Amino acid sequence: MPLMKPAEIHVFFTRLRESIPEPETELEYDTIYQLLVAVVLSAQATDAGVNRATKPLFEKIKTPAQMLALGEKKLIDYIKTIGLYRTKAKNVMALSRLLVEKHGGEVPRSHEALQELPGVGRKTANVVMNVAFGEATIAVDTHIFRVGNRTGLAPGKTPLEVELKLLKRVPEEFRLHAHHWLILHGRYTCKARKPECPRCVVNDVCKFKAKTIAA
Repeated sequence: MPLMKPAEIHVFFTRLRESIPEPETELEYDTIYQLLVAVVLSAQATDAGVNRATKPLFEKIKTPAQMLALGEKKLIDYIKTIGLYRTKAKNVMALSRLLVEKHGGEVPRSHEALQELPGVGRKTANVVMNVAFGEATIAVDTHIFRVGNRTGLAPGKTPLEVELKLLKRVPEEFRLHAHHWLILHGRYTCKARKPECPRCVVNDVCKFKAKTIAA
């Protein structure tokens, strides 16, 4: 796989920025705690599916203390349409308890403290740091992993390898929103089974050998 050149990377992100000037997460939330819960629930699930489950939940639950008062059994009733809901419910209750006991009910503002919470790995921590706290982190999910490898932007064998390459190769001016541009591009254009190359705004700089130009 040939690497995308620095000038091409600049074109790549300039085009994505022009198409979506202010990209945002598609998860719906009002508080940082709700964002954290939504991201934990989104593992191996779609944002749309998570939003359907959390809409009624988040109307009542806005803090970890309220989640603890709700209890695990009632939480399961809200999220049972989401994959792995029993494990996720246990993690949400456990992280809520730790937030109350150790962080005064507030979501911590560091990677290290976030990753100490049950159910929160590097990817989830990166999402919260980026979306909630405006840090220029890149959380590599399946979409970003695919786009990074397929386009020649940041090929790697593991999500961490792709993340580190992206942090090195993405120009600073694009780094804050790179996470969302890449996710949205992978979700709606550079799809897994059938990428929509003919309508792709970065087709000409992409290194994907099997890309198609015409519809």
